[in-house]
Order: sequence, then structure tokens, then C-alpha cells
Amino acid sequence: MRYQLLGKSGLRVSELCLGTMTFGEEWGWGSPKDESRKVYDAFLEAGGNFIDTANVYTNGTSERLLGEFMAGHRDRVVLATKYTNAAPGNDPNAAGNHRKSMMRAVEASLERLKTDYIDLYLLHIWDQKTPIEEVMRGFDDLVRQGKILYAGVSDMPAWLVAKGNTLAELRGWSPFVSLQIEYSLLERTPEADLVPMAAEFGLGVTAWSPLAGGILTGKQLQPGGAKESRQSNESMQQFMKSNAFKEAVAREVVAVAREIGHSPAQVALAWLRHRPHPVIPIIGARKLAQVKDNLACTEVKLPAAALDRLNKVSTIELGFPHSFFTKDMVRSLSSGGMWDKIDA
Repeated sequence: MRYQLLGKSGLRVSELCLGTMTFGEEWGWGSPKDESRKVYDAFLEAGGNFIDTANVYTNGTSERLLGEFMAGHRDRVVLATKYTNAAPGNDPNAAGNHRKSMMRAVEASLERLKTDYIDLYLLHIWDQKTPIEEVMRGFDDLVRQGKILYAGVSDMPAWLVAKGNTLAELRGWSPFVSLQIEYSLLERTPEADLVPMAAEFGLGVTAWSPLAGGILTGKQLQPGGAKESRQSNESMQQFMKSNAFKEAVAREVVAVAREIGHSPAQVALAWLRHRPHPVIPIIGARKLAQVKDNLACTEVKLPAAALDRLNKVSTIELGFPHSFFTKDMVRSLSSGGMWDKIDA
């Protein structure tokens, strides 16, 4: 395992992040404590130090298990957890991005995790209501209190993340250092705005669902192959048959994996690690064998021809204005006819 700085911070994180949404069985498809401990230990033994959880994962069990597992070596772990979400109920302030939700959630997470600080604290999902000024000031307060070391954001539009970090810079507040997004061969829409924004602001990017819910493992392409998946085999196969794009991408991943002698999961994860802007895949596993297979993606070097094939089969339309900018007439007019003679 190698390490990299997280965004513009000096924090050293491993090139893979362990997602722990599967730690606990409360949601019906996770792992029991013993198997979760094996997954955790295998990740650390491979050199991993970056671990991601959230206050709502398996109703808090994920954080509680991590609190137990980290005993005796807490400082070795770069621990990320998130706030915003809560189970449905009758308290309008139980969830959301606002200060009350943030402050209540961070105290509860610290207690479950059995720690006095969180390395990276993320806003989990934009609630579409709370002013970004309130969010950024709240994060800055937590940094100044020493309860969190860095702030991050997940699942928020690019324009609002950019506004938040611009405000932080102007007002001397703690900025976002990382951006967590859904990103995979089957979900490349972040390349329109989120990824370029992250590059411009120097944000570290972590990718959730890098295997697209297991589709990129190729198991659903074969009869009986998805029995270990949290999705039912029959329903997933019907979905694949009805979605030509996703089936085509999955089949190409399987074909490349067969040719270079690696598993489809390793190929899909390696593709993310080959992106122009650095991406840290968040790997999640219910079983020890799965996490060991995923960890081996760090050994995969995708040939240029294989990258071209994967890029081509997964290409999407980025939409306006990005597609507009590629038109010859637009380029000619915007450069006075000198497009090919002006260096970027």
C-alpha cells in the first residue's frame, strides 16, 4: 500500500479506503462482528490506514464496532465519519446539514467510536435547505474545538462545494479537503463538474460504489452468479438484460480482466486509480475473501489499450455546456480562429 496527501492537507492516507457500511447485520445484508474484524485486520495488515463510516451505518453498529477494533492503535487510523442522516421519525431536527444536527451527531459519533477526535468529518448528503455559510462555520468551530481535524463533503453539487470553499478562504474558516462521490465505470457523470471542481480546488476525491453495487464484478452476467450479492440474482439479471449500456460495460470489464489475468473487481478499481485526477476507491466487503481480492487492485497496471477500451465502452454525454464547447464553430469563434495555435 502506498500513501498520498488528502487534498491540500498534509494528512497521509492510503491509496484505498475501507468502507464499513457492511459492519453489522442490522440492515439485513451486512457482516457479523467476527467477520467484520477479519476484514478490518486484513485492511490494516495490507498497509491501509484510511477508514470510512457514518453515524447511520447499520444503525450505529458500524461506528461501535470500529470503536472496539481501533482500541490500542487509534492514532494509526485515519478515521472518516459522516453526519446528516437519521432514521425516519417525528423530530424535524434529527437529520439535516444544520448546526444542531451537526453538533448532536458529532458527540454521538465520538461516543460510539470511543475516541476524542475524528480525523475527517463529512457532510453526508446535501439537505437542500441549510445555508452553506452555516455548514462551513459549524465545521470550523469543530476544528477549533479539536473534535475534528479536517472537514469533507459528500453528495453535494459542485457549485455549492465551490461556494463553501470560497467562503472558507475569504473568512479564514476550515475548508473542505475532500469530496466523496459516486464514481465508477457505470457512473461517470461526476466528470462533468464535480471532478474538475475538485481538481481546481485541490480536493481529495474518494469514490463510493466503485463496483456499481457489484455489477462490475460480472457475477450477475452468469446464471446463479449473484447468490452472494445483496441484490437477488433473478432481479439483477432481469435488470442487466434491460440495460444494454450497463451490460456492455460489465462484459468489457470481464473481458479485460480475463486477458490480463486479474479479477473484474480489480480491473474496475484499477480504472479509477488510473484517472487523471487522483481517486481513492472506497472498497467495501462482507467477507474476508472479497476484501483480499479488492486489495490486490493496487498491483494492477492497466495497459493503454485496455484503458482505451474501458473508456470507450463507458463514455457518456456530459451535456450542456460541455458538449457545446467541443463544437468546431464554438472553438473557432471563442478563439478568433486560433484554437489550434493557443496552448492551454
